Amino acid sequence: MKNAPLLSLLALSSAFAAVQPAVADAAKTDPITPYADIRYRLELVDQEGLPEDATASTIRLRAGLKTAEWNGLSALIEGEAIARVGPRHYNDTVNGLTAYPVVADPSDVLLNQAWLKFRPVKEVEAIAGRQAVNFDNQRWIGSVGWRQNDQTLDAARLSIKPVKGVTLDYGYAWRVNRVFGPDSPQGIWRDNDIHLIHANLEAKPVGMLTAYGYFLDIPDSPLSSSKTVGARLAGEQKLSGKAKLLYALEYANQRDTAANPRNFSLDYLLVEPGIAIGALTFKAGLERLEGNGVAALQTPLATLHAFNGWADKFLTTPADGLRDLYADVAIKLPAIAAIKGANARLQYHDFNATRGSIDYGREWGLMLGVPITKQISTTVKFSRYNANSFASDTSKFWFAVDAKF
Repeated sequence: MKNAPLLSLLALSSAFAAVQPAVADAAKTDPITPYADIRYRLELVDQEGLPEDATASTIRLRAGLKTAEWNGLSALIEGEAIARVGPRHYNDTVNGLTAYPVVADPSDVLLNQAWLKFRPVKEVEAIAGRQAVNFDNQRWIGSVGWRQNDQTLDAARLSIKPVKGVTLDYGYAWRVNRVFGPDSPQGIWRDNDIHLIHANLEAKPVGMLTAYGYFLDIPDSPLSSSKTVGARLAGEQKLSGKAKLLYALEYANQRDTAANPRNFSLDYLLVEPGIAIGALTFKAGLERLEGNGVAALQTPLATLHAFNGWADKFLTTPADGLRDLYADVAIKLPAIAAIKGANARLQYHDFNATRGSIDYGREWGLMLGVPITKQISTTVKFSRYNANSFASDTSKFWFAVDAKF
């Protein structure tokens, strides 16, 4: 049935509505707590070189059940339904409408998460099953929360806090459930041998020091197979008055592994100073993903939309590498009538290659977030990429409404 995702979404919504009034009172006492979030989004894309502009009007319902902890055990099961509620004027990566720009939100009904957690003591936690995994700023490992369908891992993870301020994580993943959904040839990566090693140290007063090793053997995407080892420092220091100095430094080295046909050793570098004064935060940054002309450093399990511009022109790093010099300004807006917590953000990117002197292009973006109630918020967002020698001029606009219960 063509309308199966929409019918399933309505059925899930009706079922959840029947139990929702009791959630607030029961959350603290019931052994099982239902929850849901609904997101409507309109995405418009004008991309030079394609004969049509994209108009994607989609809605997602995500609902689940989470148990209270019993003898250290707890569990979660979560499903989602994604439906198109407007015309089919976009390429969702599986509908074959290649005359339109890509908006990677195909209609589907999916099991998003299903996991079992065991916490025998507060310092030890093990979790196994389908799960959203986010490390640090999600530059390497993230659940891609921007898209309607999450990226999740079928994995087993162990987290240990041996002493105060130290957290050690190990994860093993055998399947990657990507945002494109199971109907896409690249929607699921199966039979992987993925090892995630991650350690955090709260190095007061300097900040959070992180060391990591990500070892990806992905048979369904050999070019994504790699081993990456790196370290990150992020923190802040109070200055005079309401001012704070912000900083993030990160370095990593990535090499080929497993069936990757390319031979490389490539570096990643991030330098991001900033300052926060009251409601205003300003950051400037240099992010460098090295390329050698044949291969480039890649981050296939990242939340890529959060990096290198919202127009998503650099989801795959070009073979000559990527140097992103950027500025980012965020401001918390004063309350207007009963609306509190509104915020705005402006960013600018200058993109170049790391090999040679290739000027890729520039991009700027603007975002406004306005909460309506504690459960409902709206987002308006715009991004414009001006190409020089990479990809094509692209404008994107989004309007979204999120409701969480």
